[in-house]
Amino acid sequence: MTPTDFEDILYRVEDTTAVVTINRPQRYNAFRGKTVEELITALRTAWADKAVRVVVLTGAGDKAFTTGGDVKQRAETGDYGPTASGLFEIDALHKLIRDIPKPVIAAVNGLAIGGGHVLHVLCDISIAADTARFGQAGPRVGSFDAGFGTTYLARVVGEKRAREIWYLCRQYDAATAERWGLVNAVVPAADLMTEALSWAADIAKMSPTAITFLKHSFNTDTEHQAGLANVTSAGLALFVESEEGMEGARAFAEKRPPDFSGYATR
Repeated sequence: MTPTDFEDILYRVEDTTAVVTINRPQRYNAFRGKTVEELITALRTAWADKAVRVVVLTGAGDKAFTTGGDVKQRAETGDYGPTASGLFEIDALHKLIRDIPKPVIAAVNGLAIGGGHVLHVLCDISIAADTARFGQAGPRVGSFDAGFGTTYLARVVGEKRAREIWYLCRQYDAATAERWGLVNAVVPAADLMTEALSWAADIAKMSPTAITFLKHSFNTDTEHQAGLANVTSAGLALFVESEEGMEGARAFAEKRPPDFSGYATR
């Protein structure tokens, strides 16, 4: 697969920056298995391109950065759709965002919810439009991320905030996200890409070798969380196929509140 084959994302290089855009605005840029595969290919392409110094990740349109896994797809088919490998490789994408030896900037243009929230948190830097909103949705739709989505989030905002974000599934505005340290800067929506590209250009002026070592160094303290992510992904794969997990997905697709009253923890 090459960037010319992409269906779910857009890829372009502007000067020293690769811009990767999730292009499913009709689904609020929610990702299916194919989307994840294409994002992995895009990041590897940027990694291999010596002219690229920074990656900017964003979403198409002005409504959503990404709202995470396509829950409607999961309600319809029980999974996130077919892929070339036969796998839903979200954990590989998470690790690649960390491993690529170039900074990844999230340009959050709208909703960063659920798995989309996890993606922006994992990026090295997040710049938000003033219209962006942030939050988790897993416990509401029969899902969870007990790997990077929780443990790394707690490193970013602290345990109390991270637990609030996951337990209550509320949405937070860009100003709150900046105050909590979830994002580095908030700018008018019309200026978002200009600002993100400006930050990328400033980074590109630095020593690339120094930036690579710095990124790897920052990751060292939380690298063990990748192992936890593998364990919890195995558990999640079982949970989403359970009646409790499917109730969340069905309720989302049917636009009704989920009924988890019969699934009290034993």
